[in-house]
Amino acid sequence: MKSFLYGLILNIQFFTIIPLSKEVPVTDKTIKRAVETFPLIGFMQGIMYALGLYLVLEVVHLSPLASSFFLWLLLIIGTGAIHLDGWIDCSDAYFSFRDVQKRLTIMQDSRVGAFGVLNVIVLLAARFLFIYETVLAANLTTYVLILFIPFLGKLFMGMVMYNLPLAKNGGMAYFFKKAIINEKPWTYLSYLVLFGIVSYFIYPMVSMIYLLLVGLSAIAFIISRKKIMKWFGGITGDVIGASVEGVETFLWLIVWLLHYFVMV
Repeated sequence: MKSFLYGLILNIQFFTIIPLSKEVPVTDKTIKRAVETFPLIGFMQGIMYALGLYLVLEVVHLSPLASSFFLWLLLIIGTGAIHLDGWIDCSDAYFSFRDVQKRLTIMQDSRVGAFGVLNVIVLLAARFLFIYETVLAANLTTYVLILFIPFLGKLFMGMVMYNLPLAKNGGMAYFFKKAIINEKPWTYLSYLVLFGIVSYFIYPMVSMIYLLLVGLSAIAFIISRKKIMKWFGGITGDVIGASVEGVETFLWLIVWLLHYFVMV
């Protein structure tokens, strides 16, 4: 139990801006527990996002546009933009249209290129559109779906770590990957089943949407796994960050479409 809590604390320190200064032992066991609790830190972020939107929209009564902007900004600030940095670096590397080794070199460059800037603008603009039109049609189900997005995003991140090899030794990906070599993501399966059961007993319609999001995330993972190996030869910290941003924006797209065509 102590190593589990240590792993959760490591995730809070790495992937959020919550000022948790408690020192924990950084051992392979602790790091392994951190990877196992990726989805839980995502669920905690989902609670923060859903609660934040509820407060500004239903309590403070800000306009849908202002509430959407608040949530959009919270998604960026809440993670310290750590994953956006990966999206920018991977965009620069991919659009160089060079070989794998050159792309890895470009990702290590601290300078930001034009393609990185353009792609992060497109990503954030698309996400704002999805959030805004979702907020316009927001209901109780909306807040529950917001919980699922970072939960599945962080689970996706863990699946990438478990299933893909390192593109290089060193960096953030190596820090986590070295502790889970030869491990299997059985804990993730238990999370998925537990969330499905709980959502079914709370609201059957939500459980159906949850299964849809899980299925689409699985398809996105299969496609992403092939593309990552082709484009980068494996995972790095930047590749993992880009994968989180990509899949969470994809899930926002699905939630928007559900509000636009189904939940009316």
